[in-house]
Amino acid sequence: MFQPKIPTMPQPSGLVTPPAVVQPTTITPGTPAPAPAAAPEPSRPVVQLTPGTAVALVGAGSAVVLVVGTVLVSLLLAVAVTSASVAVCAVVLRSLIASNAKRR
Repeated sequence: MFQPKIPTMPQPSGLVTPPAVVQPTTITPGTPAPAPAAAPEPSRPVVQLTPGTAVALVGAGSAVVLVVGTVLVSLLLAVAVTSASVAVCAVVLRSLIASNAKRR
């Protein structure tokens, strides 16, 4: 039941054609292709900052800093609350174990 069953290769049926014979061909070296001409590099457009775009960039940067700061502070607060609750649980368990040991 747990032994693998290996399929057997069936015998070919019908007409079987022999493999075609490949004739070797001679390779004649051709003339090398000319090197492509170097394309002139397009000049990059210069970005001009107007006072409106500068104010928009400063506003967007400030918003990103505020959002990231809020997320990081909330994560830090979550870690602090969790660690404080674990510490309180540890103190309560320690107290319960100590009082249980005194009763016996």
